[in-house]
Amino acid sequence: MHTKKILATLTLAGTVTAMAACADPTTSSNSENAPSATASRTASYDVSTIPTVDEIAALIPDDIKKRGTLRNGASTGYAPAEYMDTDGQTPIGYDVDINKALAKVMGLNAGETKHSEFPTIIPALGTKFDVGISSFTITSEREQQVNMVSYLNVGSAWGVAAGNPKNFDPSDPCGSTIAVQTGTAQEEYAATLSDECVAAGKEKITVMPHELQTDIATKLIGGQYDATLADSTVIGYTSSQSAGKIEQLGDTFESAPQGVAVAKDDAQLAEAVQKAMQYLMDNGYLNDILASYGAENAALTTAALNPSID
Repeated sequence: MHTKKILATLTLAGTVTAMAACADPTTSSNSENAPSATASRTASYDVSTIPTVDEIAALIPDDIKKRGTLRNGASTGYAPAEYMDTDGQTPIGYDVDINKALAKVMGLNAGETKHSEFPTIIPALGTKFDVGISSFTITSEREQQVNMVSYLNVGSAWGVAAGNPKNFDPSDPCGSTIAVQTGTAQEEYAATLSDECVAAGKEKITVMPHELQTDIATKLIGGQYDATLADSTVIGYTSSQSAGKIEQLGDTFESAPQGVAVAKDDAQLAEAVQKAMQYLMDNGYLNDILASYGAENAALTTAALNPSID
């Protein structure tokens, strides 16, 4: 979702792999009302065997200990990271499982994820949510707003309808209609590409933002858009769910780390999250969770707190 910045040139962005989804284009952006083919439960990870680590549990702020839950905010339209089960109400995905795993290491009763539109998550940290685990790319701008703990490395990829019927060319996207998720770095990148088109005397790109990535696929399949741009894990996962109706076009590009967001003034919780995430990495739990969704290649081995970003 949220690849840091994609400073590739117009010619950098080409390639092909399969992606997909199936959302009703007439549904609202509320995930509760937008179940899709990608919302079927195809994977999950049982965190019940993950032990509490006492020295990490000791770091948890008292209000969270008393509550007994680690509250996560996620934009649940971004399979396989965070999306809704077939009931349209239950968040699932690897970020949802990671939150549950962190809670187990911290000695809490549960890790609870609730849907929130992507741009609203960070402002709600420290009040409505304890953490934001929602495919946040780590950027220097975000590190000025919140603490970030790295756990994944994810790139961006283009997705088109099978066979590329619109003849979308990633090396020359000028004049195209491209769908992206609101608030993501891909949205910013598409706008940058459009500006470059205009500066070169070509037709601008029509950028179509959606609150949920799951709302994009049916419109792409139906021919309303030329292409979509999303995280490589999203494209890869949805390719297996589309029955061949959507393909990735071009290679993954501009990989960048993603992180758990914690309120800037909560150094105690940030340290606990960093140590708990490192425990999950060192003991193979993070890799196992991601493997349940076919995303194990994205796992990092070091959970860095506010890593330096070029």
